[in-house]
Amino acid sequence: MPAPIEIHFWPTPNGYKIVIACEEMGLPYEIKPVNIGRGDQFEPGFQAISPNGRMPAIVDPEGPGGAPISIFESGAILQYLGRKTSQFYGADERQRVQVEEWLFWQMAGLGPMAGQAHHFRGYAPAMHADRRLTAYGAIRYTNEVHRLYGVLNKRLEGREFLAGDYSIADMAAWPWVRPWKMQGIILDEFPNVKAWSQRIGERAAVKRSIEVGEDLRRSMDLAGAGRDAEAARRILFGQRAR
Repeated sequence: MPAPIEIHFWPTPNGYKIVIACEEMGLPYEIKPVNIGRGDQFEPGFQAISPNGRMPAIVDPEGPGGAPISIFESGAILQYLGRKTSQFYGADERQRVQVEEWLFWQMAGLGPMAGQAHHFRGYAPAMHADRRLTAYGAIRYTNEVHRLYGVLNKRLEGREFLAGDYSIADMAAWPWVRPWKMQGIILDEFPNVKAWSQRIGERAAVKRSIEVGEDLRRSMDLAGAGRDAEAARRILFGQRAR
């Protein structure tokens, strides 16, 4: 039995990607919670494996040559796991190129833009007195996410998945579409995206992965309120170089 991969995780879209991949690939794993609202991401032990101070990160005790390896950045982790298992990464070079195109599209576009939409639509009004600034940010990023959903909808016309067969590209994009309401999106405007999202959400491995996050939510108070919520916002959104 292979040694479990350590997944340094918090129930966010980027965190879910890696649990989904391990579930789909049949890899044993162990969850190491990184409470980003409490500041666990700044702990020296975590930053030793994730120098950018962001989760997810993994430690594979049985890496290349049988030696442990740590990996940060969710896209790099997905590529590593795809290579390690020879699963969900395309059967040949042409397919792999497509997988990587849509993986990087998510990493550079959908994820960052949706994250900014979440911030300006959800957190910013409680943090900034200048409503003009927060309103502009909300409009700017909501519009860009809407544009990206259009790109995704066009790509999925006549396709079940982003790059041929189900792949790490779908695993990367799906968790960012799941909270579409927070992004100001009306999913019915994008029927191909809606059908794709429902198709992936019904996969047994994906359901198990979401339950991992829900179990963590049930075991810890992740919502927070009052002073705790304010402290978490300062930790999450007040970061500067250290």
